[in-house]
Amino acid sequence: MGQNGYLCPWVEKEYGGAGLGLEFSFIITEEMAYAGVYGLMAGLHSDIVAPYIHTFGDKEQKKKWLPGCISGDIILAVAMTEPDAGSDLSSIRTTAMREGKNYIINGEKIYISNGILANLIVVACKTETGKGSQYKDISLICVEDGSPGFSRGRNLEKTGWHSQDTGELIFKDCQVPLSNLLGEEGKGFYYMMEKLQQERLVSAIMSQASAEAAFNMTLDYYKQRKGLHQAEIPIDANGIAEMATDIEIGRTFLNSLIYDHINGEDIIKKVSMAKWWTSDMTNRVISQCMELYRDYGYLEDYKVGRF
Repeated sequence: MGQNGYLCPWVEKEYGGAGLGLEFSFIITEEMAYAGVYGLMAGLHSDIVAPYIHTFGDKEQKKKWLPGCISGDIILAVAMTEPDAGSDLSSIRTTAMREGKNYIINGEKIYISNGILANLIVVACKTETGKGSQYKDISLICVEDGSPGFSRGRNLEKTGWHSQDTGELIFKDCQVPLSNLLGEEGKGFYYMMEKLQQERLVSAIMSQASAEAAFNMTLDYYKQRKGLHQAEIPIDANGIAEMATDIEIGRTFLNSLIYDHINGEDIIKKVSMAKWWTSDMTNRVISQCMELYRDYGYLEDYKVGRF
């Protein structure tokens, strides 16, 4: 994907990017969902993790890492979730203490998308900056593959999405240079809150595109299907109309959020709604699509069940 320019196309040309708008990256995410290959998690790499480096990294960090993010030589992940804290960022226990020219990181992360393959991971850690404040003592530190004391646990086996790795990360006296700190110490929580807005938007885009792809595929199949009972057709038609309406509502809502986000508007409230609504709508649509396939929807021969 990097060779074709599909990774981080919004990054400036001075770092190897195409210098295009963020909307081009969103289009790539949609097209991957239409094709059913979003398990590659290119959106996570390009539109969720890379912006941390681009926004909060200094010039040297950008020169060091962004070209590899664009070419695909660097694979990114962000490590927030922990076994005991879940996704409650204020309760994380992973620590990063200064020792000479390094941070010494100790702790564990779990359910990390790209966690097995990533060779550069943005890790949320507790530092001493905030003197006990649950929000002001979190920092973001980039851990590179091969850092002393860094290892990986299990590649977690999921019931679905087998093409995407989800892993455990272990930091035991892990040594990372102080220069790998993103932004300022103690600002990590606020950085994550700022970027979670775009993460939710990317999630909503993937859900919406999946619903559209499944619906269009099902409609094509249904039009060609033979042997339907006359009594089934009105019921099926009603379900198709409902799905088309839900999809149109989702697309209209999502397009307005994309426009506002690109233009720098605060969409945190609405994008949280969109992430929930589009994912819930997508589940409903795909379930209805599989019903229209009847028994065939559960066979590997038909792609709809994979959505």
